[in-house]
This record gives sequence, C-alpha cells and structure tokens, in this order.
Amino acid sequence: RMRYISVSLDYRIRFCGLSTALANAHDIADWLGIGVVGLYNFPPSVRPVPMTVHIQGYPEKHYCPRMATMNKPTFHAIQNHSPEKPVLVFVASRRQTRLTAQDLLGFIKSDSCEDPKMWAKNMDPNTLLYHQARCQDPYLKEFIEFGIGIHHAGLTARDREIVEALYLEQKIMVLIATSTLAWGVNFPAHLVVVKGTEFFDPQLKRYVDFPITDVLQMMGRAGRPQFDDHAVSVVMVHEPKKNFYRRFLYEPFPVESSLHEQLTDHINAEICAKTITNKDEAVDYVTWTYFFRRLTANPAYYDQFIAALEDESDANPEKFRSMLSDYLDRLINKCFDELLRSSCIEIGEQEVSADGEVLPPKVTSTAIGKIASLYYLGHRTVAQFSRTLSREPLNFVAATRVLCECPQYEEVPVRHNEDKLCAEWAEKLPIEIDLAQQAYDSPHTKAFLLLQAHMWGVKVPIADFQTDMKSVLDQSIRIIQSMVDIAAYEAQLKSAMNMIMLLQCIHQATHPWRSSLRTLPHISDTIEQELYNQGITSLPELIERQDVNRVIGKLHLSAPNAHKELIRRVKGLPLLRVSFELRIVEPSDEEEAKDLQELAEGRNVDKPPPLTQPYNVPPGCDLELTVNLKYGNVPEKYFMAAKSEFTKKKTFSWWVLLGDLEVDELVDVKRVMMPAKRGFDRRAVFSFNSPGEEDGETFKLSVIVCSDSYYGLDQQYDIDITTTAGDGGAPPEGE
Repeated sequence: RMRYISVSLDYRIRFCGLSTALANAHDIADWLGIGVVGLYNFPPSVRPVPMTVHIQGYPEKHYCPRMATMNKPTFHAIQNHSPEKPVLVFVASRRQTRLTAQDLLGFIKSDSCEDPKMWAKNMDPNTLLYHQARCQDPYLKEFIEFGIGIHHAGLTARDREIVEALYLEQKIMVLIATSTLAWGVNFPAHLVVVKGTEFFDPQLKRYVDFPITDVLQMMGRAGRPQFDDHAVSVVMVHEPKKNFYRRFLYEPFPVESSLHEQLTDHINAEICAKTITNKDEAVDYVTWTYFFRRLTANPAYYDQFIAALEDESDANPEKFRSMLSDYLDRLINKCFDELLRSSCIEIGEQEVSADGEVLPPKVTSTAIGKIASLYYLGHRTVAQFSRTLSREPLNFVAATRVLCECPQYEEVPVRHNEDKLCAEWAEKLPIEIDLAQQAYDSPHTKAFLLLQAHMWGVKVPIADFQTDMKSVLDQSIRIIQSMVDIAAYEAQLKSAMNMIMLLQCIHQATHPWRSSLRTLPHISDTIEQELYNQGITSLPELIERQDVNRVIGKLHLSAPNAHKELIRRVKGLPLLRVSFELRIVEPSDEEEAKDLQELAEGRNVDKPPPLTQPYNVPPGCDLELTVNLKYGNVPEKYFMAAKSEFTKKKTFSWWVLLGDLEVDELVDVKRVMMPAKRGFDRRAVFSFNSPGEEDGETFKLSVIVCSDSYYGLDQQYDIDITTTAGDGGAPPEGE
C-alpha cells in the first residue's frame, strides 16, 4: 500500500526490512522495491557459531507415546552434548513442558553416577529458597531446585520473570519452553533440542506440523557467540518425516502469501479510504501486493484450476496470462459479492463518459463497512451484528451472548479436554449456557464463560484460562464500541444502552446486579452496608457529598492507607454537569444552512435564540438540541479500574444519546472527549424534526449521558415537546 501511494504521489519512500531465514528473499525485495544493491541475504555458512544438526526419527504412531519416548534421548543429548552449558528444549504445548521436566527430573535422580543437582550448581541454598517462595506454580518450585525451568504463557508474569532471570544468570541450566519463546525473548543456548515438530490445532482438532520457519527459528537459538566456538541442535521428528526435514531444513519452502484468504477485509478498508472506487482499481491494487508476485511465480499454490492445467500453460504464455487474469477477476468478484452480502458496500449503475466510453460502476462504502474498517473487524462480524440488532432489542445478557458469538472469537483456543473443564466451570457461573446453541468445546462458549468470570469475579480453574481471558478482554473493547455504532445505525436505543453498560462492566469488572459502590477499592459487603446506613446507596450519591472525607472516615477499613486511597479515588471521579438548549431552526437560504453546518461543527456563529419551557414548537419544524457538558471538579486524567484486568491507564470519554425510550428509537448518538479541567465545556449538537401529523401532540425525548468506562455515573434528562399551530415557544425576555 505504501508503494502504491509512493508511485501515485511521485514521492519516494525508503523501506528497511529485517527477516528470519527466507528461501525467496528476492521476491520480497522485489515487492518492497529494493534492487540488487539493497538486498543482503546471508547463507547459513556465515553464522558466527557453526552448528551441528542431528535429526532423529521416532516410529510411534500416536502423539503422546511418541513424546514420552523422546524424553530419555533428550536426557542423553544433554549429557552428551552440553552437560555443563545452557540447554533449551522446545516442546509443543504447556502440558509437555511439565511432563518433559518431570521425566528429566526422574532420569537425573535415578542415575547413580550423576549429581541430582548438577544443573543447579551455581545456585546457593538462600537464592533457591528466595525464588521458591516467590514462585506460584507448584511444579516450578520443585523443578528449579534441580536446575530445570519451564516457560510458557500459562505461567504468571512473575513466574516467567523468575525463570528468565535464573536462566540468564545460569543458576538453572535446562529451560523447557513452548515454541513461542523462540520468537520472543532472546535466550541463546549451547544445545537446542526440538522435541517434536507437531502441535495440536484446536480448530482442526488434530495435530499439525510446525512451519519450517518456526523449526529454523528454534534451531537458531543454538550458539552463544561470546562463549561457544560451535553449537548443537537435535531435532526429534516422526520417523516418516525424517527425510523431509533432512531435505528442507536448509532448502525450505518459499514464503507464500495469505492475502487471498483475507482479501475481502482489505478491499473493504481500501474502499472506505477511497483508494478503490471500482473493480478495475481493485485489480490494480492487488497487482502491488506480494500475493500477486507469488501468484505469478507459483500459481498452482493459489488456484486448483491453474494447477490442473499448469503443464499446458507453460507451453502457452498467452494462455497462462489469461488464466491469471481470470483468477484475479473471480477473486475480486468474490470479494465484492461478500461485501455486498454483508451490506458493507454499494455498487452503482454503469455510467457513460462525455466521449462515449463506458465507465465501470462506482463502488462506495456503507456505514456498516466504515464501522468494520474503523474498528478493524471482519465483514462477517459487522454483518452478523447488523442482522441481530435489526431484529429486536437486546438486554444485558443477550448483548453479552451476541458479543461472544461474533467471528472475532473463533481464534480463542479450546485445548485438549478443556471442554470437560468448561462444563464443570459453567456450573459455578451465574448465566446458564444455552446448550441448544452453545457447545462446551466451542471457542464462543469459552469466551462467554471467561467474560462472566471477569464480571462476577469468579476464579478461573487453571492458569491457561487467565491468559485466554486477557485475549478476550483486549478484543472486547473495540468490538463493543462497534456494536454501539451499529445499534445507532439501526436506531436501537435500548440495545445501545445495554451495550454501553456491558462495556462499563467489563472495564470495571462488575455487573448490573451489583451496587456501583463496589467499583471502588476496599468496598466489601460490610463496608457497603456501612455506607447504606449513612444514606448512600450509589456512587453518584457518594461523590456529590460535600462531607465525603467525614463519610469515608467513619468506615471501618482494615488495610493501611485505605481511607486515603478511597478518598483520592472518590475525589478523582468525574463530576459531570449537563445542560441543554432547544432551538427552532429555519434556514431560509444557503447562507443560513452554511451557518447551521458550522454551528454543528462547534464553530462560533450567530445562533437562533433558545426556547423556554414548556417547549411548544410548530409541527414538522426543524429543531436543534445542544447538550453542554462540563466538569464540576478536576477529575483524574486517566481511567484506572480498581478491580479489573485493565491495569493500564486510558483516557475516557462520554456518549450522549438522544432517543425516545417509549418507542425504543435512537435519534442519534455523539461521542464527546472532555478535558480533565474544571469549567471547560464541550457540546453535542443534535438535529431532528418535530412530528408533522397532529397539532397538540406531546412527545418525550430523553438525553442520556453515559461514560465509556465508569459504571454508575450515567445521567438521563427527559424533554417534553408539544406541537402547536402557533409560533412556538418564545425565547426568554431580553433575548
């Protein structure tokens, strides 16, 4: 995309790319526009530390017995190649790190010729006791005593830091880790053992091979330039694949593109950016991609039809080009069809230019398509939300279910036997699983359970779920924000309000059936009852009290400095003041219409005088409601949750909704960012029409102001407007 922009604007952009081992570096250089002079591709012979690779095959058919068979050869490899130097053992899963460590521990204890603590010679007893006291994982406490560490995403951050520090200081000599460590922290070793080259794919529900690049990356950890003059890598594989790895470890497959699998969402983003306005421009866009370069070099990888006729096309270049053109045409048509079905784009009629040339139909983005692009969501996700929200209003529980059923959560891992764990855990959670639509081995069901556990404060059954919860929560914010926008597009007021409440509850780790006071630190059931006894039942009642110091001072808080922290938190909450003005707008010419547009954008122009209550307006007239927001205190600049996974600072904003609660119609929604200063105000301007059917009809609109982060601080103001045949409500005297 950057090269496309560079050529279009005739402005040169410099690219600098770094990569792991590649078999087709020239293709990537060509894609980046790098010539022969700028490409540096190094062969394995230039490694600063030469490496010897041993490939061992194991015949066991089933995965778990094969992994168990590899444990003793792993122990012998350590004894033979690196008895006194650091060793990295890569395994496929978190469970395998523990099983491998337990077997190595058993081997070293049963070997009478060896010191059981030979891998922990550099760690004195006091250091060992100190780190064991800090470890939370019970297995890790035992392993580090014998110089063995385990490292995977299921450990707590502190446990991982302990293992990393001990390994870098060579207090432990053997580190057993999952493959993700090869791409993360730089932990070189003298010996690397790749114990198995398969992992379980929860979506396919079977074991699949690691990419060759992952295996190369793991092997690349062998060798410490500061300490070693040679390195050793042992790769343990299934016997039928031994020859494959022997051949392709140093002659790997070329890097292929996956863009064709995600092209629809990329095309949607470019249509929103107006980079693509018709089908021809979409084809031109694809020709700038790495996918197009690999398509021309290896078309059989991307299209089965071309693969079937590959031999024939080699003899006829014209036919080959025609086949590529047909494939691209089918691919772009497929993308456009999917976006049309998802209501993300609209395609206009064909037009004829002044000189008689037939122009391709224009493609424009819809509101749904823009929402998908803005929040980095797939077209299937926004289409699913649009269909659901157009049917009926959603309550809080239904909104949570819709969130968890979206395609964005298809990647949540459901590991081996976790479906049984989820079934047991679901019985401890308040919202029941609908077994007619949800299965315990579904990633969507797991996401639903994790969100419940977060909001109700239920402990997760295993550490792996904590990692999965972080992934679910990180995605939930932008997904819910998109749901609010889609609800506004569908004019669903109650659905939008419940989704905003869901967002608040996720931010603050609470739920609607709990008092808003519980979002504060140090508030337990007993302290909540003490506040009730003082006449305070909600968070707004507490922050509005002038004697908040005295109120909190009476509470029996046990933690040291708890009173100070609670007072600071309460005084740092935003004290929002809301006022509004209603005007009749009667633009008589283009100049007045321009003034009204500038007024809506917040510029200073001459405003029509505001009406006074009761609001009487002519039927069918244009009305404008200006909602003014300002703080009555100086709130904290950043939102910080007291009891939530969201420990990072973030700015917060306010949603202002205008709608009719009686008929559940949302007129419009605005999002307002407020400066954290007293007296500075912001405005949200709404334009709408009064009903034109009946004279003397009274309708009620509600202005609802909601925080995007704080639970319990929402405000609602009802406005009664009556249509009269007279001149409408008069402005105040003197105006």
